Amino acid sequence: MAIRMYNPKVDEKRVLDVTKKQGDARSPYRRDVARLIHSPCFRRLQGKAQLFPSDEGDFFRNRLTHSLEVAQIASGIALNLNQNKKELSGTDHAIDVDLVHFAALAHDLGHPPFGHDGERALDQLMRPYGGFEGNAQTLRILARLEKRETEEWPQTVIDGKDIRVGLNLTYRSLASVLKYDRKIPTHRESTDDIIKGYYGTEAPIVNKIRSEIAPRCPAGEFKTIECSIMDLADDIAYSTYDLEDAFKAGFISPISMAAKSDEFKRNIADVVNAKMANAYPADIYRREKLSIDDVNGIILSIFDVIFEAPPEIVKRIERKAIATDELSFALSADAYAVSDLLREDGYLRSELTSRLVYIFMNSVDLQWNSRTPCLSQVYLGINEFKLVEVLKRFSYESLIMSNRLKMADRRGREIIQYIFKALSEKGGEILLPDDLQKVYAAKVDKAWRRRVICDFIASMTDRYCVEFYSRLVGITVPSIYKPY
Repeated sequence: MAIRMYNPKVDEKRVLDVTKKQGDARSPYRRDVARLIHSPCFRRLQGKAQLFPSDEGDFFRNRLTHSLEVAQIASGIALNLNQNKKELSGTDHAIDVDLVHFAALAHDLGHPPFGHDGERALDQLMRPYGGFEGNAQTLRILARLEKRETEEWPQTVIDGKDIRVGLNLTYRSLASVLKYDRKIPTHRESTDDIIKGYYGTEAPIVNKIRSEIAPRCPAGEFKTIECSIMDLADDIAYSTYDLEDAFKAGFISPISMAAKSDEFKRNIADVVNAKMANAYPADIYRREKLSIDDVNGIILSIFDVIFEAPPEIVKRIERKAIATDELSFALSADAYAVSDLLREDGYLRSELTSRLVYIFMNSVDLQWNSRTPCLSQVYLGINEFKLVEVLKRFSYESLIMSNRLKMADRRGREIIQYIFKALSEKGGEILLPDDLQKVYAAKVDKAWRRRVICDFIASMTDRYCVEFYSRLVGITVPSIYKPY
């Protein structure tokens, strides 16, 4: 008998039992979606930048709109797989779309103010106490920090035990955001980079979930199919919608992508090849390994209309009625004009991203795990994988590494460091909100208290972080992003 995708007796467990209300037709996972949407941590995503700060205009995406787009893509992938894969046919094996939707909506909850530089700042400050990492913080928010339920209200700590249970979600919902089944070490070298995983404070709940949902799964290999779909949908969103924002902001254009140096494109190829080596079998990697010419070919395949000679030029070429220098000038001018039109025209940008997302969503395949169906994984076809990764890397190198954004990131990092130091000094805890002061005082333990401070800073929106800093230093800081 085939093993079912879901086991309600296990998957729908919660730390605290919840009595289903009479007349409530929702599944446990749809109830989890509702708990998430109505939570403060979800609302705060609207105040955290994706690439550009919200005060730069009403076009650019923030973490909330990004999460909504990832959820739409992830749900579409799940629906396509349910319809097209024989392994998922029937109600016993189909992927629960509500659960996939939850995973995608929740995946960015742990992002601190100022994006990845804020993450690095907090990790450096928390290194002696288990570090900081966005995915680990997401799990901590859902399983511990959100003020929904505790084991014994209104207490948070009893006899040294943290009894908060966050949103008190189902085990399978919590599992859907566990991207990296790895406990982050308590102590690390100062030169170590951020380690992706979960904090030691959440290790008991992770071990419990793993042993219940997939008891034969070794530690380090636990990742559910819903998490795999969310992870892939996130990559698709980054490769398309971030590119659209970059076009709108003028950081990049199709013609500037084509004109990048060979060294720039070699760097992109090297990064994509390293990811390909980890994601695909060795024979596929050797056959599909990217070169500079391949990167050029990918750009051409996406923006081929830009490099098509206009009909009137083609006719003159056929009649041999155009000089070489005039031809070069005409083709360059036309390519630049079409590139600029694509970058500036909202209709064309939307058509481009819609076309790419459709291609990617319909290129997702399933790696079926017949022994443990919940650990089945999804992946992109190799050509689509290369396309996604090349576009992601172009956006990263052109935006995230831009000196215009790096200036703001540096300021954000310094603001976080200043706030952390102020709160950590003797008496600094009085600056915390009243409810967090009680949590802070619940244990006389330095690691505990530093984690409370870190949780508070990580929860801040970008603007509130700047305002809090402004009050501390006694000066007005209107925006850290003005250089942009």
